[in-house]
Amino acid sequence: MPLVDFGQSVQRREWRIKLKKNVTGLANAGMVLTALIWGFAFVVVKDSVDFIPPVYMLAFRFTIAFAGLALVFCKKLFKISKRDLFCGGILGILLFISYFFQTVAIQYTTAGKNAFLTTIYVVIVPFLHWFINKKKPDGYCIAAAFLAIAGIGLLSLQGDLSMNIGDILTIICGFGFAFHMIYIDRYTEKHDPVALTILQIGVAALISWLMAPLYDGTFPEAAFSMKIVTSMLYLGLGSTMIAFLLQNVCQKYTTPSSASLFLSLESVFGVLCSLIFLKEYLTVRMAIGCALIFAAILLAETKLSFLKGNRKDKEMEIQEE
Repeated sequence: MPLVDFGQSVQRREWRIKLKKNVTGLANAGMVLTALIWGFAFVVVKDSVDFIPPVYMLAFRFTIAFAGLALVFCKKLFKISKRDLFCGGILGILLFISYFFQTVAIQYTTAGKNAFLTTIYVVIVPFLHWFINKKKPDGYCIAAAFLAIAGIGLLSLQGDLSMNIGDILTIICGFGFAFHMIYIDRYTEKHDPVALTILQIGVAALISWLMAPLYDGTFPEAAFSMKIVTSMLYLGLGSTMIAFLLQNVCQKYTTPSSASLFLSLESVFGVLCSLIFLKEYLTVRMAIGCALIFAAILLAETKLSFLKGNRKDKEMEIQEE
């Protein structure tokens, strides 16, 4: 019977646990970086819509991202099936609709409010799953929905209980992103997520170019400047291409709840960036509204499991041993 070095065995187990925690930590850090990229994008869009029409902005953004992804993952394009094209087309339509409402909305509201109201998709998703996939949300999700409604009211409603048109369009955008996430979850089970990413961005770019002349009219050539070119490169390569790739890679090494929570920080970064770079103001009422929306996101996605995190970590370590 071979001798077992229990000391080395314990050390190997401890090393595996430590490595797993380090990888998860790096994945979460990648999610935070993605959220930061998206959060700053609200400022870039807000600062650019005064010079370049919104749908043309989307056209340039998606085209740059599609070109970059097609160059990096060109081999994926030769393996695309008809079913991939169909699924990518559906996702591309949903992606365009979501970004269209978000980009148009930011013309009528602040970048900070646009960022926070967009993130409401995190709370909407469980209810759409209930409607589409017949999966009933639990009590945490229902409570989160009421918290979110209260937060939206404080953040968006004016003194006469009316909502700014930009706020309404942004909420529609949040629903669009929620549908987009649900169908991504459905389609990526049987299809290559990278191929679907390339296809949906390509479809969104095509729709943008078709819609731009109809919605925005003739493109103002005078709008081109070094500042606008830099902004479009950031939105295309940074906020669309790199951010989507970061999200896809990092989600492999963390839990869905953690991923959603960290990505929801884009709203926080959006507000902070708008305060720093656009000199927007934040009232006490708006701050409370933001806090309630963030609390709703936290409740819906974690179900307060982080309060038992240490105990769960210990249980996992015992199981691995």
